[in-house]
Amino acid sequence: MLVAVTGTPGTGKSSACDVLARRGYPVVDLDELARKEGLVTGRDELRETDEIDVDALREGLHVPAKVAFVKSHYSHRMDVDVAIVLRCRPSVLRTRLETRGWEAAKVRENVEAEAIDAILQEAVQHLRSVYEVDTTEATPQETAQAILGILQGKTTGHEPGTVDWTSEVLSWY
Repeated sequence: MLVAVTGTPGTGKSSACDVLARRGYPVVDLDELARKEGLVTGRDELRETDEIDVDALREGLHVPAKVAFVKSHYSHRMDVDVAIVLRCRPSVLRTRLETRGWEAAKVRENVEAEAIDAILQEAVQHLRSVYEVDTTEATPQETAQAILGILQGKTTGHEPGTVDWTSEVLSWY
């Protein structure tokens, strides 16, 4: 079973996947793999991000394991069995990204993407099994445990649409 751990940058993908890796699960960082395989096709200087040939990455991705995780904000675009979208309250996400030293425009773009459920919506359009986990107040260990719980069938409260930032977004106006 190949599981995508996806979500807006800053929602906790790397931290949760580090915990999963320490527990012995194979984790593939798609950004690292893309660089290693020469699938970085350019650089978006305005957004300060690498451009990845996602189609070639998907076609070449083979993870020989009973259960493995792929992580990236686009991992739900791979041929996966399940996507778990990590979510974070936009105000908290803003703080996390600002702490990283990101430019204001990049912070705003990602906070807005989280606020409108951009990655969740994309995942739901392409996959049958999509779940979400609110990481706003969760530790990486709690997030990893929630991911494993979903794979064990504990999906109640993790269905798409469970996390809702509407009240926070409305407070912006």
